[in-house]
Formats: sequence, C-alpha cells, structure tokens
Amino acid sequence: MQFVRCPGSARLKLLLVFNPHAANRRAAQLLPGVREAMARFADVDLLQTRGPGDAETRVAQVDLSDYDGLIAAGGDGTLFEVLNGLYAHPRERRRPLGLVPVGTGNAFARDLGLLPGDWKKGIALIGRSTTRRMDVGRVEMDRGEPPFFFLNIVGAGLPADAMKSAERLKFVGGPAYSLAAFWRAMVLKTYPLSFEIDGKNLEQDALFIEISNTRYTGRSFLMAPAARADDGLLDVTVVRRLSRHRLLRLFPTIYRGRHVEHPEVFACQGRSVRIDAPDGLLLAPDGELRGCTPATITCLHRDLEIFA
Repeated sequence: MQFVRCPGSARLKLLLVFNPHAANRRAAQLLPGVREAMARFADVDLLQTRGPGDAETRVAQVDLSDYDGLIAAGGDGTLFEVLNGLYAHPRERRRPLGLVPVGTGNAFARDLGLLPGDWKKGIALIGRSTTRRMDVGRVEMDRGEPPFFFLNIVGAGLPADAMKSAERLKFVGGPAYSLAAFWRAMVLKTYPLSFEIDGKNLEQDALFIEISNTRYTGRSFLMAPAARADDGLLDVTVVRRLSRHRLLRLFPTIYRGRHVEHPEVFACQGRSVRIDAPDGLLLAPDGELRGCTPATITCLHRDLEIFA
C-alpha cells in the first residue's frame, strides 16, 4: 500500500515519541543519530517521554491532524503506550504508526523484519513512505475499566509472573525476560484456567495462556510460529501442567517455535478469546502489566496502518 503524503507537502511531517529510558537508559545515546537520519526525509517534532504512562497520556492529548505519521522509538512498552494513546483518538484522526527499535525486546519489530537494535533499518522503512494494514488486539475487562489495545501479545499466568521478575533483571539487558521466564517456569506454578475461543469452552490447569497477534514475545521466543499480523486471527498458546523434567525439555524449543509440537502444549487460532477464570488474574500485554480477568480479547482485522 502506498502512503499518500499531505497535499502540498514534499516531506513527511512526523511526531517522534522517543523513550530515552529504553534499554536501561542506553537509548538516550541514540537520539541524535535518530533525529539526523529522520531529518533527511521528514520534518520531525520530538516528544521525549518522562516515565511510565507518559507516552500514552501525551499522545492521547496531541493534535494528530498536524502530522502524517506517529513514530514510537523505544521498546515494546513504548510501542504499547503509543498505540493506546493513538487509539484514544477517533478512527478518522489516527495516523500511520512507525517503529524505531531502540529498546530491549522489540518483539513486534521482528514481524517487520527488524531485529533488536535495527533502528537505522526501521527509519529506512519509514522513509519509504509505504504502509500496510495490520491487525490490532482489543482487551475488554468486566470490571468497568476502559479497554486497551495491543499489537504483539497478551498473556496471563507465567508471562505476568516473568514480567514482574524481569523488572529486577533489566540491568542484564536483552536476556532479562528470558532469564525471568525460565526462573518463574521452574517454580511450576499453575492456574486453573477457564476460557472460551470463538464460543468453544475449555478448561486447563496451566502454566500460562498467551494470545498472540504476531509471532514473537520477549527478545527471541517464537511463541506463535503460525501467527500472521494481518490474517484477522489471534493465536492461542496454552502450556498445561507438566513435570520439571518435561519443562526442561520443552523450554529450549520455544526459541524455534517447536514447543507447539509437544503434547503438553495446546495451540489454536480464533477471532475472539474470553478468559473467565481464575478471577483477578493479572494480564501482561506487550511487555507491560495492565488489567485482569475476566476479560475478552478480540482481533480488529487490519485496523491500523503501519509504516513497513
């Protein structure tokens, strides 16, 4: 899909939302290079985030009519916040979203062909001024909280436990989530899940449930190898109760997406997933912690334009 620039404009006008705290504050050193590279094809306004939640709040308040696109520079958490700030605007006022991966994980970037640290390649994609429409996940909770949106993945059980542990390991950089996930997995804590996929009710005593829009989670877990970001489907992965011995055999296979071949792993696709129980189970979307069960997760088919 060819992106059409604003009438009468020879250059793009972009809002760059930059998280200098990404990658344990190492991203701040990249800001001059990012601005210089983007200035070759765009007029750029800079919004530097000041802390957790700041990007979402400020993007929700900005007048997007002044811009041709919105760029999230940071990790998965930054992208999550920018996306939710963008979705605070009516559909007709939303702008295409671009990604400059300068964070630790950048799992969603993998589906754009970008590896962690590929910020120059990410800027080059934006400079091509072409977009594609991609699916967005919507999470609605029963407790009256406003819905939130995700591009990558939302999980419950082990993913939320690992997120809390990874916060204490950020100083190690990229491997933080992998180490935290392995440590929490070895505890073998399970949850009595009751969930529904496109009207089919299921129950499992499980380590976790992950609902994926794209293939990767964390830095390098190929959680949903069959996922496509524009197919209108969510990929569901559930790991049932298993022994520590079986877990040690299964865990390394997640890096290659071979875990779905194990009998302890349930994997399927659906347009809508509802998690009813256990009540109050914390949710982990796109490298963040937000909301809890009961919750309904739906796929918004090709709802967002992405620079790609």
